[in-house]
Amino acid sequence: MFQVRHPEWAATATIYEVNLRNYTPEGTFQAFEAHLPRLASMGVSIVWLMPIHPIGEVERKGSLGSQYAVRDYFGVNPEFGTLDDLRHLVQAAHVLGLRVLLDWVANHTSWDNALVQQHPDWYQHDAAGHLVPPVPDWTDVVAFDYSHPELRRYMTDALLYWVREADIDGYRCDVAGLVPTDFWDEARLELDAVKPLFMLAEWDELYPSGGLSWEQFNSDTKLLEKAFNMTFGLRLHYLLDHIAEDKQPLQDIDIYLAAERAKYPPSVYLMHFTSNHDVNSWDGTEYERLGPLALPFAVLTVLLPGMPLVYTGQEEALNRRLAFFDKDPIDWQDYPLQDFYTRLLQLKRRHPALRNGDTTSCFQRLPSPNEDLYGFLRHKQDAAVLCVINTAATPQMLPLPPETAGSWQDVFGDTLLAIREGDQLPVPAHGWRVLERV
Repeated sequence: MFQVRHPEWAATATIYEVNLRNYTPEGTFQAFEAHLPRLASMGVSIVWLMPIHPIGEVERKGSLGSQYAVRDYFGVNPEFGTLDDLRHLVQAAHVLGLRVLLDWVANHTSWDNALVQQHPDWYQHDAAGHLVPPVPDWTDVVAFDYSHPELRRYMTDALLYWVREADIDGYRCDVAGLVPTDFWDEARLELDAVKPLFMLAEWDELYPSGGLSWEQFNSDTKLLEKAFNMTFGLRLHYLLDHIAEDKQPLQDIDIYLAAERAKYPPSVYLMHFTSNHDVNSWDGTEYERLGPLALPFAVLTVLLPGMPLVYTGQEEALNRRLAFFDKDPIDWQDYPLQDFYTRLLQLKRRHPALRNGDTTSCFQRLPSPNEDLYGFLRHKQDAAVLCVINTAATPQMLPLPPETAGSWQDVFGDTLLAIREGDQLPVPAHGWRVLERV
């Protein structure tokens, strides 16, 4: 049933989302390219660029508009540079061992996309014959109707174009579950015939994507069976928000992991995060939503089974919402969380027990003496990582089971620990401990 083959490099991969418009004062491909070596050294494997296409002007929101209101699928937004600039960025990424995904909006276009005039039948209409947005609030875009084979051919050709012309390595596909799965299944076959790609769907069969109600949500898309390597882990993301708000207990992570395993085999990839472009702009920064648990929960998103995402500015400890429709550049300073993410992502990259989609790696919950601690072991043969977080405002002690006896490296403390049977591990207030068996 689940037939997608993951490339070998993806087993140790971490993904980083680039808000190109606000990444630098220039907001260009060229200016962002200078950051690639830093991201590679941090342990990033995949660079996901938010949409790079020209943006619609009709019904535009804000001064610059949403990057998800595509006016031309074959064009480059001059705000960002040229096609040659994009090619140069991709080549530079490849030299560093990075892969590049383009954000793809297949479900809808801007009102002034030429297709609206050339092929009005390709779009959805209401009973009065008017074009309609996919979601009422998305007033700057209009929805496609994928019952037309000609539209499917056009969209597949557009996807193929960027693989051939810019040598990209895959796509992040916006609200992928609103587009028929058989379109993605067929397009994936043609894309892989050119170059094996990595495909990420903005969807989670366990939780509705942003902007959608439960009624609009399809929990049985089968996107991960043939078309996509990975979907968003939205249910875990919102669970972490709810835990921080005291709406759900920390131990409900176990309920989530059981639901994930009931839905998918261990070989499936889900992407976990504390922020992304939608979350930052509309729900708030991780510091607004998670408060003192922002960093402990970031530890969880990296070390729980799944692929971690880091969003633009998280390594800068960016504590403001970025404007979605206007220029709002980040003022990069001294990257205060660069070391934090580097330690986590490099551990993720090198450790055999943390590989994505590994059916032979074991996840073992560690019993907690109270509701404020959540700890687990991930181990494969003799290799193991121990992780525990503390959501309490006071230090806590975690009793360690006999199988943890031995020598461990403290990933954040740069010290060796000799754990004996019956020992307890101190965990700081609103903190974490990450140990690697040596």
